[in-house]
Amino acid sequence: MAECVRTNRYDALLRTNLAGIAMRTPVLAASGTFGFGEEFADFVDLARLGGVMVKGTTLLPRRGNEGVRIAETPGGMLNCIGLENPGVEVFLRDILPRIQSYRMNVIVNISGSSVDDYAALASRLNVAGITALEINISCPNVKEGGIVFGTDPQAAAAVVRAVCAYTDKPVIAKLSPNVTSITEIALAVEEAGADIISLINTLIGMRIDIQNWHPTLGNRTGGLSGPAVMPIAVRMVWDVAHVVRIPVIGMGGISSWQDAVEFFLAGASAVAVGTANFIDPAVTMKICDGLGRYLHEKQMSNIQELVGKAWNEQEK
Repeated sequence: MAECVRTNRYDALLRTNLAGIAMRTPVLAASGTFGFGEEFADFVDLARLGGVMVKGTTLLPRRGNEGVRIAETPGGMLNCIGLENPGVEVFLRDILPRIQSYRMNVIVNISGSSVDDYAALASRLNVAGITALEINISCPNVKEGGIVFGTDPQAAAAVVRAVCAYTDKPVIAKLSPNVTSITEIALAVEEAGADIISLINTLIGMRIDIQNWHPTLGNRTGGLSGPAVMPIAVRMVWDVAHVVRIPVIGMGGISSWQDAVEFFLAGASAVAVGTANFIDPAVTMKICDGLGRYLHEKQMSNIQELVGKAWNEQEK
């Protein structure tokens, strides 16, 4: 087993704690872009990350969508993987014991098609070796006509309450940007018991093949991620961090330490890196290094001093 250990003399400035989760740095790997973490062990010191949000997990194995599942776009990419994963039982039996050796915070991203699915997943995953659960509420509720949990405050809150009832782990609610009011959803999941909010998930997008005259993706639409979505993500983090009392993990298009700084200034207490991992598998380490140097240059003693700093400057 290869392990790449990287340290920086400014890492002490990056230590933080979110809802009881001790983190060496506030930089996490976003779910769906980092496998189960072990795939990146040759490039990244996994224990140095604030956490690894592992591949989305469902009750039963899923093969994912048919046809083309990834397409490049200007400034990003579209994906419609369809939650391909081996299922919770294989994760617990085969994968979790293996990745625990990396001493990383394992955060399991869970998805379901009903509130009962989420409750069952929370119960099964309430075991040693798992640090927290991240709830993907950008899924359709099949029992309610296909409405996406994350677009309705009551549905989003119902999922969070169900998960909280079956776990003693910190619960992270991952919000969809495909809504009219992101703050309404954020307040609903906070009231329902979420310990942390992460945002944003991907935006819905589409491309069309102009030679064959049909959608590029096999699923027609997919989730848009990458640098193109970053201004939207920063704005939503700003809005949500102003109204909730719980920590926010910002994500969406982060590919450099400078990008990460914007999210902290907007009110994020930590950041997660997604699409950029496909371009540079060591990008999270570079972001950690850059953040540490930035804090040192700004004569700050800890990353939390940067959180929401732009709010105070705007009010001057």
